Amino acid sequence: MKKNPKLSAVLLVLFVAAAIVCMSIANCIQTNNGKTTVTEGIIETDAGDLAYKLYVPETATSANPAPGVLLLHGYQNDHETCAAYAIELARRGAVVLAIDEYGHGKTEPGLLNRGYVNHKVTVNFGEDSEADGTFVSIGGQTRYKIMMNFSNLSFFDEHYTTDDAGNCVTDSSAGGIAAYAVLADMDCVDNTKLAVSGHSMGTWSSWTVAAAYSGTDIEPKATVLQCGELFRDSAYDAENIHFNNVLLLQAKYDEFSYFRDYKMVVNDELLRSDLRTEFLGTTADKAAWNETFGSFSDGSARRMELLMTNHRLTTHNAHGLATAMEWFADTIGLDTSIAPTDQVAMKKENLVLAAMLLALAAMLPLMELLLCLPVFKKAAQPLPSKDGIKSKKAWTRGAIITVLLAFATYPFMTQLGHGLLPLPENIFRMTVGNGFVSWYGLLILVMLITSIVGYKKAKKRGVTDGWYSMGLGSAEAPDKMGWGIFGRGLLLSVCMVGLVYILVTICERVFMLDFRFIWPFFKSFNLTRLGQFGVYIPIFALFFILNNSKIMASMRTEAAYRPGFKGFMGSWWRIALQMIGGVLLLVLLEYIPFFMDLGPGADLLFGFTFGGPFMSLMILFVPQVLVFSVLGTYIYRRTGNVYTGALTIAMLACWIVTGGSSMI
Repeated sequence: MKKNPKLSAVLLVLFVAAAIVCMSIANCIQTNNGKTTVTEGIIETDAGDLAYKLYVPETATSANPAPGVLLLHGYQNDHETCAAYAIELARRGAVVLAIDEYGHGKTEPGLLNRGYVNHKVTVNFGEDSEADGTFVSIGGQTRYKIMMNFSNLSFFDEHYTTDDAGNCVTDSSAGGIAAYAVLADMDCVDNTKLAVSGHSMGTWSSWTVAAAYSGTDIEPKATVLQCGELFRDSAYDAENIHFNNVLLLQAKYDEFSYFRDYKMVVNDELLRSDLRTEFLGTTADKAAWNETFGSFSDGSARRMELLMTNHRLTTHNAHGLATAMEWFADTIGLDTSIAPTDQVAMKKENLVLAAMLLALAAMLPLMELLLCLPVFKKAAQPLPSKDGIKSKKAWTRGAIITVLLAFATYPFMTQLGHGLLPLPENIFRMTVGNGFVSWYGLLILVMLITSIVGYKKAKKRGVTDGWYSMGLGSAEAPDKMGWGIFGRGLLLSVCMVGLVYILVTICERVFMLDFRFIWPFFKSFNLTRLGQFGVYIPIFALFFILNNSKIMASMRTEAAYRPGFKGFMGSWWRIALQMIGGVLLLVLLEYIPFFMDLGPGADLLFGFTFGGPFMSLMILFVPQVLVFSVLGTYIYRRTGNVYTGALTIAMLACWIVTGGSSMI
């Protein structure tokens, strides 16, 4: 593409057109080729507006009402994470309502509306006691108390749901109770054939919805838990609250300890525990995976399906989907002419992934076209001289230090920021975002110190192009901070990321689909989330500028000067290794012991506190950063400075964090 405007223009058009085509086909899949009407909207509640996505098959009418299912997503997700279930249910004749729960997506109320108390339990509810230290008081940031109370449900006894400071767990359905009432009241829905299903945090919401409507005319006839936690009958009013036909989809490699009953592994010992056999309504010698116990007719049916997957992938696991479709067919009467194994949802998911990658790729030919304009021409310059390149030995030593630093700090700093870092919570509202702020903050400090020390040492040796060699200065004034090239790089980055934003906004309006793969990545902002982007972007920008300066400019090798694809690959693998090597080591540390049936590595080494969100996030973080490394490598080689690439990556990373994930 370099210096070939016609080719750049052609590629830009091709990438954008291909992305739109992918989204159009994905929309055909979600609408079952026009047989399902898909709409989005808002449910007004006392807490605030809940965003939703509704799927209505053409067979569901007021004259022929259909079964209805409420879908509730997990922590850091949104309604579109439920798309696999929604698409497959609607294909089989069910009306499906998927909402953004409190603090997620486009929903207005934050997680604070779920409520919290100043204590937690460290075992399954109903198995705790103050005497043995499993019922304990907690302090710290509000977000920490909220997260420590995710499995504390608002229908539990007051012993759990209230504290002496006047706090309480108010709505652990996170808006699900209100949404269920709306679903039940639709004239195209048969409210005697209703069900609820959720994943992860959504399983606690599902339990709460089922409890709220237990014993009513519209009580759920089935509850499907995609990675759910069990609790003892003693935790709530079991005489007056009952749950009909509960299916638990159990991930073999679930990174979250509470979904393994605080055991290290999921095995037959877990299956035969008192808690699990009580759930199944059988004895330890008769308990079995993938077998139904009880009766559908009286609501006592129970089943635990073992899935050979991890926590996050459970939402789209083909085995789990098939089992759930059979369960819904047996409980609310789905159309059985479509086999449970006949599934199309992953085709939609792969298409929106392709569209996302094409949209990101389109930024590069756009950059090439913009660099032809006078205002942007000085955003690109030759790479610094080869005098500053690293020898093989020096590069290897620096890369090892970089990888080990990330490896050693990620588990601790992300968890610290996630829960306890004392940030002003009315400003820094993104929970996972705060984990990255903590980690990035430490690494920024380290990079600032080492950069200043390295710059001063180089100056003593008579080096006069220090800033330029670090990717932070211009060829015209090599020993000064390049504010002019920074400004042009910032404007160029805004244009590039703006293209992706325009594309995703169009796709949301036209197809009601955003750019993602199972996990939400890029979606349009509302005003609140745009404000959060403004809060976090300075930290992300500073981190990626320093990071790119270190691993691209200061650590450049001979490969940076080689032209063509071979030169690109020689630079890219070195940059990618430094960007992701530390987290990749953690992935191996986490999952190799797990696959050996020993348990998650973080739990084994550091305890349950360090398992969960940020460890499971790594399987998404690694491919995400690999894409960033491709973009960063190309842009650095093309522009000769780190600003455009670093700011582009920072905007994309901050957008992912603030666009739809959890807010308090």
